Amino acid sequence: MPSEILINSNAREIRVALIENSHLAELFIEHHDSKGIVGNIYKGRVIKVLPGMQVAFVDMGLDKAGFLCANDIDITEIPESKKKDWATDQNKNTTSSHEEESSFPDDYSSPNLSKHQIPIQILLKEGQEVIVQVTKNPLGTKGARITTHIGLPGRNLVYLPTSSDIFVSRRIENETERTRLKTILQEIENLGGGYIVRTAGQECKKSDFESDLTFLYRLWGSLQEKSKVTSSCSLLYEDLNLIFRSIRDLVTNDLTRIVLDSKIEYQNCLKFCENYLPHIYSKIVLHQEPTPIFDRFGIEIEINRALNRKVCLKSGGYISIDQTEALVAIDVNTGKYVGNSDPEETILKTNLEAVKEIAYQLRLRNIGGIIIIDFIDMLMEESKEAVWNSLTLSLKNDRSRTKILKISELGLLEMTRKRARESLVQTLCNICFYCEGKGQNKSPTTICNDIIRSVQKISKKNYLDQKIITIEMNPFVYDIFFEEEASFLEHTEKEHGLEVKLLKKHELHQEKYNILIN
Repeated sequence: MPSEILINSNAREIRVALIENSHLAELFIEHHDSKGIVGNIYKGRVIKVLPGMQVAFVDMGLDKAGFLCANDIDITEIPESKKKDWATDQNKNTTSSHEEESSFPDDYSSPNLSKHQIPIQILLKEGQEVIVQVTKNPLGTKGARITTHIGLPGRNLVYLPTSSDIFVSRRIENETERTRLKTILQEIENLGGGYIVRTAGQECKKSDFESDLTFLYRLWGSLQEKSKVTSSCSLLYEDLNLIFRSIRDLVTNDLTRIVLDSKIEYQNCLKFCENYLPHIYSKIVLHQEPTPIFDRFGIEIEINRALNRKVCLKSGGYISIDQTEALVAIDVNTGKYVGNSDPEETILKTNLEAVKEIAYQLRLRNIGGIIIIDFIDMLMEESKEAVWNSLTLSLKNDRSRTKILKISELGLLEMTRKRARESLVQTLCNICFYCEGKGQNKSPTTICNDIIRSVQKISKKNYLDQKIITIEMNPFVYDIFFEEEASFLEHTEKEHGLEVKLLKKHELHQEKYNILIN
């Protein structure tokens, strides 16, 4: 499908919009003071190994330690002596039987070896130095997800210096083409390592891959030399900035143009493409209209729409999207749409319309992790199958890996979407300081009742010699107190002989109050 890349750049941030079929498909934002670190390579130091969870924390010189799982550790770098010692211990602890096989394969470097078999305490020790690459940016309170399986991306392929396998992007579906690409890479002189053919590598020739590999081989060699003289907890390699990454990763054969609004970045892109991607040099365009680039193409409207909880459908129905720490819940509702005569047809039409909008919003908002979709209940199995097939087809162009389960008996569809960076909401928004992310506060009436109960407890204490109580409260609560609870003040003063004074405190949170005994 025809696509465009729109780039808005200034001194504070870079925003890249991918347009497909004249519609915004994906949005990438990078603030200069908080750049993403995915793809960066560090020389780290192991600071803690947790055998019970089979994870380790690695100090990379960042604010938070990196999170390294046992199955993200390259066992080919582990000394053979360690592996054999562990295998020997395992065999000693295993009851032998003529029907049982050895618990540890003879070929330690075999790709069939499950990396979970070797405990992390055998692979790593505290204080050990390791070279790691970031696969996921820090999210919330969690540090970056890291791996020792290094991958150096080029235009057409990714070089895997710690592997020996050849893989092809799952988005290249033609089996004949997949076989052709693997054959080409097998013919190229292998200086050690494996490869992943990227989607952009489809229909490429042998010379295209060789130019990529010449650069990547040289880059890996320089990284190895640099690691020998660099102290631990240091950066070894920083990935390209967002603009160059977008050109490298998003450009397809269907790309019509790349439009930038910064003269400086425009010149930088011309130089970059002249050296690495000469075939798209002529497609780079400078936006010179007075209207800002994202306003000119309607991107700002779509961004604001993507921050709303509720998304309206053309039929009158709507979907609501709620993001929590554990999962994302999406609810589908008919809203104003009542259909004609057949309720099942009305429900199916709304669900099918919602499917396309959900697939669009998942990409645009970059929603990842576990996603639960509550479709409107359908009675017919054919309807459920149609909705599932439609969602699968709608997500076909999604660059993030997804897994979709069938609709359950409760009418819920469970799916996962790979998450490597923050969602749009996490990037552009902060948790509300007032409600602290709850999305709601106690009402003024509820706070009034809390105050009344607190005063009643105080008035029943025998040691209370003072007769004056001052209550400081938010102005909203103050107004409700006088409107609805004036009788309480009179009753308290008469029954307990107390004098109650109310004071407005604008700086007090609506849920907070102070009771002062004078």
